[in-house]
Amino acid sequence: MRRTWTLIALLAALAAVAGLGGWTLYASSRLGYGWEGLGQVLIFVIVGLIAVGGLTGGLMWLAFYSARRGYDEPYDINKPGGGRRG
Repeated sequence: MRRTWTLIALLAALAAVAGLGGWTLYASSRLGYGWEGLGQVLIFVIVGLIAVGGLTGGLMWLAFYSARRGYDEPYDINKPGGGRRG
């Protein structure tokens, strides 16, 4: 029963967020120049999306690279002279 209520609450929260997003798009289309004003800043939006995507991809690659090379392994303090496990 508790799981059912959790699922209902989760779906209600998701519906509320989707409704807020739809209302935000509708309300913002009526402000200023509406969708016609988007053309003035569209290049900045596209460059920003590309930059965020590139940064996200680069940081994910770095995380997987360091994990694959063993840089994320803890030091073994019991090993003479210290050092990494393995």
